[in-house]
Amino acid sequence: MKRIGVADTTFARVDMARAAIRSLQAQGTGFKIVRRTVPGIKDLPVACRRLFQEDGVDLCLALGMPGRAEYDRTCAHEASLALLFTGVLEAKPIVECFVFETEAKDDGELDRLARRRAEEHAGNAYTMLFRPESLTRRAGTGLRQGFPDAGPVRPRA
Repeated sequence: MKRIGVADTTFARVDMARAAIRSLQAQGTGFKIVRRTVPGIKDLPVACRRLFQEDGVDLCLALGMPGRAEYDRTCAHEASLALLFTGVLEAKPIVECFVFETEAKDDGELDRLARRRAEEHAGNAYTMLFRPESLTRRAGTGLRQGFPDAGPVRPRA
């Protein structure tokens, strides 16, 4: 049985983990979900490392929502680098799902974006564990999480 770690924060303004977990459960069976919630986005790398080392997860989904301040963008960048480093140290994937408050024009749009992106990243996590070959078929198709897909490049003739 596979184990999927879900790490999220209290700083986020939307419970992205709940949306991600619902999405994972709708994908199928054959896995157990282990959730760790931490205060802020810079705490996510340690949460993921603990999920790998203490809980034996096969993949982590790291969910965060940086605030609007420039400092928050810097913290998100640092957290992202640390998540990459953690994944390399553990030789296991971490699917990072950050939603920046500045991506939405109001709270309603932010709520929809955060839930949709968390659900779509959860679907990617499930696919990485159980159907990785299907990712190859989708290479170069311009898929996006949270917003409409961009589609592939259409070269001019």
